[in-house]
Amino acid sequence: MIGILIITHGEFGKSLLDCAAHMLGTTPPQIASLAISSKDDPAKVLPSAKKLLDQVNSGQGVLVLSDMYGATPCNIVTKILQPGAIEGVAGVNLPMLVRVMTYRHESLSVLVEKAVSGGREGVVSFDRETCARYEEN
Repeated sequence: MIGILIITHGEFGKSLLDCAAHMLGTTPPQIASLAISSKDDPAKVLPSAKKLLDQVNSGQGVLVLSDMYGATPCNIVTKILQPGAIEGVAGVNLPMLVRVMTYRHESLSVLVEKAVSGGREGVVSFDRETCARYEEN
């Protein structure tokens, strides 16, 4: 099973994990989050990220999710990436996380695609009329 590590600003990653576990009815194994505060020195947080990476990695790879491309959590992720073994995706949201938790039996490259499509497809614009039509079906 592919491991999942979430590195985000503050407790956002832990909150996402809690919500996903609630939706799925359980917290799956090989998944962890790392909270980064504005006071953290990225160089000093890197060993913690590597330790968590080792904990979630069973040898099939790890997908590392961060909240915002170019921000400190994402910059930490770039220091631990290993093409084909440890891949990263920025912009984590709940639909993305639920999708990757569901498709962890696939290859790492497929899981990266599922993460991106899940995150993108989980962002929709809707109005009251659209919701009413959905509720009718």
